[in-house]
Amino acid sequence: MGLNLQGRTALVTGATGELGRVMARTLAACGADVAVHYNTNEAKAEALAAEIRAAGRRAVSVQADITKLDSILAMRDKISAELGHVDIVVANAVIQYTWTSVLEQPEEDYRSQFESCVLQSVHLAKAFVPAMIERGAGRMIGINTECSMQHFESQSAYVAGKRGMDGVYRVLAKEVGPHQITVNQVAPGWTISERDRTNGTEKSEGYDKNVPLKRRGTDQDIANTVAFLASDLAGFITGAYIPVCGGNVMPAI
Repeated sequence: MGLNLQGRTALVTGATGELGRVMARTLAACGADVAVHYNTNEAKAEALAAEIRAAGRRAVSVQADITKLDSILAMRDKISAELGHVDIVVANAVIQYTWTSVLEQPEEDYRSQFESCVLQSVHLAKAFVPAMIERGAGRMIGINTECSMQHFESQSAYVAGKRGMDGVYRVLAKEVGPHQITVNQVAPGWTISERDRTNGTEKSEGYDKNVPLKRRGTDQDIANTVAFLASDLAGFITGAYIPVCGGNVMPAI
């Protein structure tokens, strides 16, 4: 049994990032057409879209400021004109910043995390869910983090943004469930990406020893979970927060 996303269109925000580009490639490999979102890195986005097109799927690179509703609406219109309606939305983009203690973290970092985690989720829902409701189907997938359950030192702004995102997704799941739209979150651990492979930094004894599987996961592990949630195999899963971290965090009942 395979994951068949043929005939569907996916949007991945932050698709030029370390995890985002593997998600885009994996969704395309499962048969989906893909809108490759970027904020500033147009060249990398277009290269990824060209790669997906060369593999036989339709793809387009699209720019948007994910913290602004009007920018996301303009992106939606471009995708609609070139690929048609969006069936799968993956909210992966997040603003990067320097982590430090609560007492030292600048106020603007809390604001940036709210805007890129909470408001991005709200804006994407406003832009894409109404058409999903009309079709009676759709997938909203947010990329959260294991940090939301850890609360380690220096994580406050990131955790605040991602826990706010979690609240939006859980409420949205209840609101749009009657329309057969699923809303779920994937929560990566500290994940091995292309950067680690290039730099030879895949191993981290301090982290690995606390993971039940005794290793870090990979970008492909995250992308596989996203593809599963996007597929018909996950049609009765909604409102879930799914850690993909080798058991490093375990939600309790």
